[in-house]
Amino acid sequence: MAKKSVASLQTGSKRLTKAIKMVKSPKTGAYTFTESVMAPEFVNDWLNKK
Repeated sequence: MAKKSVASLQTGSKRLTKAIKMVKSPKTGAYTFTESVMAPEFVNDWLNKK
């Protein structure tokens, strides 16, 4: 499963990171992309979560 963090975004005083994860569907075997914007310290937890 490929995964990557894409961009760092800054809004005011908050630093945010947009993370994109490629997830394989157990039913069809097709891959979909899941995106989320979060604080940088939560990115690794989100990417490692199944």
